[in-house]
Amino acid sequence: MTNGQLYIVSAPSGAGKTTILKPVMADLPALSFSVSHTTRPPRAGEIDGQDYHFVNRADFTRMRNNHEFLEFAEVHGNLYGTSLKAVISQLDSGTDVILDIDVQGARQIKANKDIHPVTIFIVPPSLAELKKRLTGRATDTEETIRLRLENSLKEMASLDLYDHVIINDELDEAIEMVKAVILAARSRAKRNRSGLPVPEFIGS
Repeated sequence: MTNGQLYIVSAPSGAGKTTILKPVMADLPALSFSVSHTTRPPRAGEIDGQDYHFVNRADFTRMRNNHEFLEFAEVHGNLYGTSLKAVISQLDSGTDVILDIDVQGARQIKANKDIHPVTIFIVPPSLAELKKRLTGRATDTEETIRLRLENSLKEMASLDLYDHVIINDELDEAIEMVKAVILAARSRAKRNRSGLPVPEFIGS
């Protein structure tokens, strides 16, 4: 069985990453979303085990000390980590896996010589538009929005770390571009649109 491909998708808060990934994953087979562990409290409507695995700081620290994370980072005072066992299990089954992580985590994974991710960074069309989106959500304080904008500038300074940069100006176009990256990676690995390997007689 052909192993799956790992994709890292990063974006500043408010750039529309989740809005883009949902239709991508609904349209492409054999594509799984890695559910991260976090110490931050759930937001309204979030479900444990579906949006995040919500854990306390002590449990997170224990997992980190036991090397159970593929990557981990502290963002806005909260800890986030990706389960190594869960990701490897999905890749070994032939499923492609999307990691929704920040620049810190992407840098850690790219430093791992045993893992070869395809990396995507989604950016807003402008900082003014990003601020407008963050303010429009009405879920954050002015101080939080200011901090998120500062972090966005720091994150976007690391664009060279990524293989692909997609501007989320027109949502439908951004969705199609992310799908195009995934389909190109599958064809390069001699897999079809559904993620299955091409028939053995081809190329023989």
